[in-house]
Amino acid sequence: MANRKTRVLVLCGGKSAEHEVSLQSAKNVVEAMNKDKYEITQVVIDKQGNWQQDALRATDVVFPVLHGTFGEDGTIQGMLKLADIPFVGASVLGSAVGMDKDVQKRLLRDANISVANFVTLNNSNEMSYEAVVSKIGAPFFIKPANLGSSVGVHKVKSKEQFQEAIQDAFSYDRKVLAEEFVAGREIECAVLGNEEPIASVPGEILPRHEFYSYEAKYIDENGAKLEIPARVSEATAAHIQKLAIDAFKVLSCEGMGRVDFFLKENGEVYLNEINTIPGFTKISMYPKLWEASGLSHEKLVDELIRLAIERFNKEQKLKTSFA
Repeated sequence: MANRKTRVLVLCGGKSAEHEVSLQSAKNVVEAMNKDKYEITQVVIDKQGNWQQDALRATDVVFPVLHGTFGEDGTIQGMLKLADIPFVGASVLGSAVGMDKDVQKRLLRDANISVANFVTLNNSNEMSYEAVVSKIGAPFFIKPANLGSSVGVHKVKSKEQFQEAIQDAFSYDRKVLAEEFVAGREIECAVLGNEEPIASVPGEILPRHEFYSYEAKYIDENGAKLEIPARVSEATAAHIQKLAIDAFKVLSCEGMGRVDFFLKENGEVYLNEINTIPGFTKISMYPKLWEASGLSHEKLVDELIRLAIERFNKEQKLKTSFA
């Protein structure tokens, strides 16, 4: 590999509601790659899950830029492990628990990391609006357990909104969360690394919509303002960075992750969620946070590929038989 370019396969698209976002992210990942170092192949998985798998035969490392189901949830990672191919980002376990907000929050709660109160629903008739309010208060959010980019997410303030939100969320997933509304600033922190991850400076999302919705993230150019670094004290920034790294480790993540928080007026910090394949669009927080921390987009992609190969080489030394 030292005498030739590293062959990188960028996987994007996917059988997911976040298909279009993935295409935007992949475009920016490819643009950031040093063409003198990498021989790049980009493969798009269509919305039915079809793709040219023959491309895997001539690659040194795969860079999955697949947001959401069938890409960020451990499925593609498991296939790549079986194929014995290095890949960027979290492995099977970290991807799966990072994707499932229900399991993720239970693990974080068990590690004494504060999360919003939530109720898990397995069918649309499991619990009434009044029953949810009695447990977590109102307003609250309804969201699919296994999806990102705020797809299927609704802020619920009434019984009528609850019914509409439940129906929409269950159209994307078999498991849905009703989650307590936490009044606070939206702070995000990027994490990079394997066994010894590091955290970026925190940044703040200032949404101009009611919350940081899909439209605010990707459609409305003025949907949100990003403030990097966030205007918080050094002590608060350090606390958020530590929590981001702690969560990254608790959830068995590797490579990359963007950790989202709520910062309450009284200084309390609640972890909202982690994204194991964060957005790489031109307005995405993950690359912007690292750029503000002194790591260019090109160097960031370099480091992610290096981490993928480093992990793979370590795994190759593990025993697979007992003599």
